[in-house]
Order: sequence, then C-alpha cells, then structure tokens
Amino acid sequence: MTSAQAEQHLTDLADQFAHWRQQRTYRFAPIPLPLWEQAIALTAVLPLASVAKRLGVRGRDLHKRCAARPEGPGAEPGPAALDFVEVPAASSWPHPAPPTEIELHRADGARLWIRSHEAQLSLAVVVRTFLERL
Repeated sequence: MTSAQAEQHLTDLADQFAHWRQQRTYRFAPIPLPLWEQAIALTAVLPLASVAKRLGVRGRDLHKRCAARPEGPGAEPGPAALDFVEVPAASSWPHPAPPTEIELHRADGARLWIRSHEAQLSLAVVVRTFLERL
C-alpha cells in the first residue's frame, strides 16, 4: 500500500469512526474490533500519532493495540491461553537410582562409610581389604 493509498484509507476509516460514534448506544461503548484492526494496519505505513489523531483515539491506546497484535502480515492469532494443565503423578521419565550407602565397623573401632549413586557398585575388594586390615 502506497502512502497516498494509506491516506485515502485513513480518510475512509475516519468516516467509519465518525459514523460509529454517531450510531453507538452509549458514550463509552468499546470501539469495534474491525475498526481497530484497520487502524493498526495503517500504522504499518503511516505514523502512529497521525493515525490516532485523525481517528480521534488516544495514541497510547492505539500503541497498546499495535503491540498486542500478531507479528507479520496475515499472521494467525496464537492458540488460546490454557487455564489448566494437568501433570500426571507418575512420570514416564526414568528416575535416578537411589544412592547406595554402606557402613562397616571393625572390632578395633575403625569405620568405613561409602555412599554411591552408581546402579551397580563393585564393593567386594573394598570390603575385603577393609576387614582384613587389623
């Protein structure tokens, strides 16, 4: 859309806004979404401030609407926000193996405490060596 076409569309849209203002049932009725969408589309070609002034809306309101729109031409709105998501209690992910703890005491009072997160821990040599050394 050229700048001249945008200016013509802005003039037409200003007329639509004026018509809506005359026909609305109460003073603070919300502006219809199709009018907002046309105004937002014009801000891609014309300055936001001039579009807002010509349509008789606050620049801040138009800016908020522009910031909330989906990006890109013809972009589809994203999926609706989820209100509730159920997370199953039993997870399908593998759980880490619980740690293995071994505590050994010898007659002379020596103690050996081993804690490991390995699933299979070969302790035979360590235990035999600990118990044989007196």
